[in-house]
Amino acid sequence: MVKLKSAPKAQETVLSSEEFRAAFRDHPAGVAVITADAGSGPVALTASSVASVSAEPPLIMFSVSEMSSSTPTIRQAKTVVVHLLGADQVHIAKLGATSGIDRFADRSVWDVLPTGETYFPGARTWIRARVIDLMLAGGSAVLLVEALEAKPADEASSEPLVYHNRTWHRLGDHSRID
Repeated sequence: MVKLKSAPKAQETVLSSEEFRAAFRDHPAGVAVITADAGSGPVALTASSVASVSAEPPLIMFSVSEMSSSTPTIRQAKTVVVHLLGADQVHIAKLGATSGIDRFADRSVWDVLPTGETYFPGARTWIRARVIDLMLAGGSAVLLVEALEAKPADEASSEPLVYHNRTWHRLGDHSRID
């Protein structure tokens, strides 16, 4: 094995949080809402950090800010439901993104799965998952979850919801590039 020598390191600067946010502000991301209940009532938060990690086993990762009131419950929960939203579910995205409200006041938009998890049945796709690992990273927690059950999008479902430059967008045929 060849060992590479590293060049002497010059004093490296680190991006400020505002510079970092500005860099990612122009990077579009899919919108998801994560729900969980560790025994003291359901919580929900909106996330744009959801990504598939592996198909075998089926693993998903996402991060949650330590500043979110939902994070302590999500960190303690054994399972979560990851909702991948369509453009016609922006009201669910806004619900998860608004602090200081009862996100479950409107009983018509959520339900409980037979396994006990709170979820939004109107979501384009939802995935029930078991938390298998958690890593603290800066001011966030990164969770790795294993998918247990899913309701994938059907052909008649809405176009995906995307967050870009602090604004909600829809992806569809109008945005397709061939």
